[in-house]
Formats: sequence, C-alpha cells, structure tokens
Amino acid sequence: MIVGAGQVGYHLSEKLSAEGQDVVLVDSDKAKLRRIEKDLNILTVHGSGASFRILEDAGIGQTDLFIAVTDSDEVNLIACILSQQYGVKTRIARVRDEDFFAEGSPLSESALGINMLISPDLAMVDEVMKMSIHSEAFEVAEFAGGQVVILGYAVHSGNPCIGKTLQMLNRFQGVIVAIIRENMTIIPRGSDSIEAGDKIYIATRKKGISSVERLFNFSSRVPRKVFIIGGGRIGSQVAKRMENEGIEVRLVEKNADHCENLTEQFQKVVVLNCDGLEAHDLLDEGINQADLVISVTDSDTANILSSLLAKHHGAKKCITRINRPDFIPMLGTLGVDVALSPRLVAANMILRFVRGGGKIVSVASLMGSEAEVIELKVPDRKQFRDVALKDLRFPPGSILGAIVRIKKGEVIIPSGNTIIKMDDNLVIFCTAAAINAVECYFA
Repeated sequence: MIVGAGQVGYHLSEKLSAEGQDVVLVDSDKAKLRRIEKDLNILTVHGSGASFRILEDAGIGQTDLFIAVTDSDEVNLIACILSQQYGVKTRIARVRDEDFFAEGSPLSESALGINMLISPDLAMVDEVMKMSIHSEAFEVAEFAGGQVVILGYAVHSGNPCIGKTLQMLNRFQGVIVAIIRENMTIIPRGSDSIEAGDKIYIATRKKGISSVERLFNFSSRVPRKVFIIGGGRIGSQVAKRMENEGIEVRLVEKNADHCENLTEQFQKVVVLNCDGLEAHDLLDEGINQADLVISVTDSDTANILSSLLAKHHGAKKCITRINRPDFIPMLGTLGVDVALSPRLVAANMILRFVRGGGKIVSVASLMGSEAEVIELKVPDRKQFRDVALKDLRFPPGSILGAIVRIKKGEVIIPSGNTIIKMDDNLVIFCTAAAINAVECYFA
C-alpha cells in the first residue's frame, strides 16, 4: 500500500506493479487517481492516508509493505503509525524535517516504530556528493557494500576507444555491461564496438576505477572550484559537506535576506547575492573556470538554463536538479551532464530497501537507462554448483558484471571460464524487459 500519488508514489507504484505485486495507491486527489488508473494496473482508493477508516477500506489488514510518501510529514507519520496497529511488516515514511535525521534525535526510526525514514533532499545531497567525486561519470551505483561500482560515461569524439570492439578491450579490470546508443540500451557482446556519442556502463571493483578510467581516457578527480546555484536545503547542505572536504565553494542565492542567513552558516563558503542567470556577475566570480556547477533551485527552468549558461562559458561539468523526471532523457542532447530528480533518487532508495533480502540482496534503477542492476545470491541448486559462466544461459537482455565471493571477501571480474560458487553474490545488469526473467532464472 502506497499513500501519496505524487511522483515518488507513482514511480514506486509503476515499479512494484510491473514486478507482479498487488499495489493499492491511496490519495486525497480523485482526479490524479483517475489519471493514474489509466496508466497502471493498480487499485486506487480516494481519501486521506491518516484515516484508519480509509486504510481499512483499502485493505490495510492484508498489507505486507506500507509506504507513505505524501508532501506532509504529519500525514506520513500518522499513516505509518496506524499501519503498525494492523500488523504491517515493513513501514516506510518520507519526511522533510531535518530533525528526524539529527544524531540522537528522539524522532528516530526505532523510536517511531518505522523501518525507514527517507528525506528526498538528503538523498539528493548524497547523490550529488557521489557524482562530484566521480567527476567524469554521469551515473554511479554501488553494490556489495561499495566494493563493486557501476559507472556511466559519455564517449566523446576523439576518445581512443572509438571503433574498438569489446574483444579488443577485454584486458582491463572491468566489464562493459551496456551501451546506450540513440536512447536504445544494448547489452553488448564481444563483436560490438564503441562509437562516438555512446554512453557506456562499466562494472568494476571500486579500487580499480582509476585503471579503468586511464584505459578509456577518462579523468575523474575531486573538484577544486565549485559553484552551487540555489541556497535552499539541498544547496546549503552540499555547500557544508564540500566546505568540510576543503573544496572552494561559491553559493549563489538571489534572495538577499536568505543570503544573510547563509553567510552565518559557513566559514569559507563565499555566498553571492545574485541570479544564477546573470552571466556578467558569475563571470566576475570565475564561473568560466569552475570544475563543477550544481544547479539546485526549485525551478527546473532556472536549473537547466543556469547549467547551460555555465557550460557555455567554460565550466567543466554541471549537475542539474530536475523536479520533472520526464525531462531527464532529453537533457543530455542539450548539453546537461547529469540530471537528478530528488523524487526519483528517493524512490530508488526505497526500492533498494524493500527489494533487498532473500536471494535478491540489492536493486538499483539507473536514471540514464531503462535498466536495472540486481545483486543476488547464487541459489543452492545443482545447475549452479561449480559451473563455468560460459555454461550458464543468462536470459537475453542481461549480463554479469561482477562476482562477490562473500566468504573470502573478494570481488571477481568474470570471464567465460570463471566458476561460480554457492554463496557467491552476482551483480547483474539487465534491461527492463529482462528483469522478471533474471529473477525467475535464479529463483
């Protein structure tokens, strides 16, 4: 049961319904529910999620997973607390107030009896920081407790790997698990070659990232000079973290009163009272020499335009907040390096939490592709015991990126002759169409 039919609720309903789950979506906006009913195969219930009568009508007594993601912290918390009275096993609430996440807070998850509290803003801050460290990548997903990383890179003209087949590139500590070409996801084979304009996803050990980047002529490094456009929750939190990392930060905020409040929060961050679209003012501050520009105002239009303006004047990379995730696929063609939606980031964190457990350890949806990465345990069945990968028939649309040998604590970048063992974890990249087949194959 999902309470709240906003973008987070819609995304979760779509994903869970596609996996064959029976989804009930509760919201007080009847018109919105009617529109969603046309798109998704789910049951909708009109009313407040904070009403026990509405929850009973929606079938709370038969619910295993309860997710409250309205725009109201109070409604989400009350709904989760009510669901606990009906024996719901897993309860998740979206909250915006930072007090819930303060160390030693009496409003913690355990105190409230909620399995997971999530803030889209704080989730977005974490994602921005991760993307800042891997400056050449447009997407990063971690598995096996951070030992395995899948990174997305754009291949520009002049890259030495253009024209080479995967067989020619097979001697490196990683696996190219996907090529995105003209918005199509290709699960590559040895004869496939890399073309200019491709986006490639590479699975590797975390400690092997630098060697992979050298081979493909990528050069990620921690940025030295960063501009943050927008001094709201996300912008100010990113500025604080970067200040602690010793990064030179200029925080741009057009509201003069808010600038005064921001100035008191920092020791070294330079707070600029100007508009993120005022090229003259930003050039005076050196935005043309910025390693990274992060546009995180509340306006999609302002974020897109400020990012494009900064790139036009020489900024090396931009990260752009987009509230409307349906815009994300088209932004790459405009020159936006990384587009992130707080709501999609939060929804994907929730999906990773609820789908972990059992054979499936973790799942991540990738924003740059209609694909997912699944980390799962090798089932204890005869067909998987001490068998070489070349003798397994992975479903079409899937590819193995890494093997995590849990007992030895090691990560193996596989080849066809690699032998899998019981208790191994497999990190598998698969297209949306292949997800169910992969899960059934290893069920």
